[in-house]
Amino acid sequence: MEQIIATVRDFTGALVLVPEPGSAFPELAWGDAFFYYAPDGQLPQNVQPYGTVVTKNYPDDIASDLDPPGRWRVNIHVGRAAFRELAAEEQPRDLNRSRDFAATDTVLPHPVYGALGWICVVNPAERTGELVVELLRGAHDDARARLARRTP
Repeated sequence: MEQIIATVRDFTGALVLVPEPGSAFPELAWGDAFFYYAPDGQLPQNVQPYGTVVTKNYPDDIASDLDPPGRWRVNIHVGRAAFRELAAEEQPRDLNRSRDFAATDTVLPHPVYGALGWICVVNPAERTGELVVELLRGAHDDARARLARRTP
């Protein structure tokens, strides 16, 4: 997990937020990581992160079983075309709910946000580690392109 966070921090223009106890962020987010393209180093307003690392279940997101020690999940917005290829689903909204979302080192549709073009990997390792970094780099580049289109 720390290696992925460090790798994203090295992307040009990356802002990696890791809320800690006592910070202004909600307690539920403490210990997780949120990845943004922010060349000015300021948290973007009205923009969602392009990737996250979560270390626990969230109230509406328990399918990956992240509460046991040592379990964590990388979430990446990859868009519709990449989603179809990676998740083996024709459209993000056609998610196959019979999947084992707790499987490790496996690229899966995000159990909650898959319909929006998000994939996830629980505990990336030998099979998915390099792919996860490649997908995060692509999501970072996509976020940079979105900002360039919005900036006059």
